[in-house]
Amino acid sequence: MSTIHTAVLRDLGIQAVNSGGSTGNNWWSGRNDGSLLPSINPSTGEQIAGVYPCSSDDYQRIVKESVEAFRAWRMAPAPKRGEMVRLIGQALREKKDQLGTLVSLEVGKIKAEGDGEVQEMIDMADFAVGQSRMLYGVTMQSERPAHRMSEQWHPLGPVGVITAFNFPVAVWGWNAFIAAIAGDTVIWKPSPKAPLCAVAVQQICNRVMQHQGYSGIFSLFITDQPALADQMVQDERVPLISFTGSVPVGRRVAGAVGQRLGRSLLELSGNNAVIVDQSADLEMAARAILFGAVGTAGQRCTTTRRLIVHESRYEELVGRLVKAYAQVQIGNPLEKNVLMGPLIDRVAVEGYRAALDEIKKEGGEILYGGHVLTRPGYFVEPTIVRAQNQWPIVQRETFAPILYVMTFHTIDEAIKMQNDGGEKDTGGGREAGSDSWKAYMRRQTNTVNWGTELPLAQGIKFGS
Repeated sequence: MSTIHTAVLRDLGIQAVNSGGSTGNNWWSGRNDGSLLPSINPSTGEQIAGVYPCSSDDYQRIVKESVEAFRAWRMAPAPKRGEMVRLIGQALREKKDQLGTLVSLEVGKIKAEGDGEVQEMIDMADFAVGQSRMLYGVTMQSERPAHRMSEQWHPLGPVGVITAFNFPVAVWGWNAFIAAIAGDTVIWKPSPKAPLCAVAVQQICNRVMQHQGYSGIFSLFITDQPALADQMVQDERVPLISFTGSVPVGRRVAGAVGQRLGRSLLELSGNNAVIVDQSADLEMAARAILFGAVGTAGQRCTTTRRLIVHESRYEELVGRLVKAYAQVQIGNPLEKNVLMGPLIDRVAVEGYRAALDEIKKEGGEILYGGHVLTRPGYFVEPTIVRAQNQWPIVQRETFAPILYVMTFHTIDEAIKMQNDGGEKDTGGGREAGSDSWKAYMRRQTNTVNWGTELPLAQGIKFGS
């Protein structure tokens, strides 16, 4: 590893061996037995550093401290809670370059995307700070005279946030900052494929919490054991679980949380399409499609996976795309001119191979790419395929840079093809923006009788 990268890790508090659990500067897990969880640089296949995952006892301590911290945190005025988030946002501004570099090192995003992900966290912090002064409830008219009714919103408790490798810091920010200004505490279980990003963010949160006289508002729980992760999903002390990941795991999470009458926010798979009609600006369309399909090496639920183009524009658009794809520089995501980094690991590479094998069996035509690159790391070519929308492989999310191209004759046909994919199994609930803060709180309706009599609703007479 270069001297520059070593300095970045040191500046973020990352050591050769790190603890995988924390509730603040007052406590990091002291576990140093069991299997060390390696963080692998997908560009080289080499280990960056290691993390000791949490034990079951660590988890119990984390939840206990999170519950205790919640009792004090919910009583803090919401603007004061916003101040905590504002200070974390400021700290992220100061560490943006270093944290963006770590995102690139650990998950393979190009530097611009790594920095952009940290900027998302900063933007989210700014949004949450403003929202902390706008946790409004409505007033309602009562049918009873001399009565008034109003909403009041209360924090839920500790919120469990389970994130995926492809957005190793931003998704936590989307949830954690809104949950925090709502008065909730947050327990973060990051992907075991990106543990160092989580350790670095926890270090930042710990310093701010200590400065503000708190601990346990933001906690870290790293594990690579599904059974231990299930403990959090099934824990009645954690009223809300936010999960980002695959549809099959999302179904299990929703079922387990629903069984205990908890809440879940699910951000799952996507199978997004772009429709290009006869009147489209093909230069603009090609640029948008290229970034949508190739960005993050196709490892986003928001990746453009299907291109539905009018038959009269097919040849021209595909020609433009093939030329554009040929100019995509693939390599070390920290190098200046690189536009596409690696897939996350060998399993992802095998998934890319399997998808292409299935495409060939269906009769698909590879228009560009289709090869695994023979070099260190987990690199593949971005790929364009002529396909049919009804093929099972096209109907599933392929977590790789494979773009399925198909044609349409009428716009109604194109819309139907789009809708045969679309949202469907992408999850439930929404993080960030609009009134999503309500997902992290519970509504209470209060009635005040400011008169001297006790009328009942619906004309009910009770008593003499």
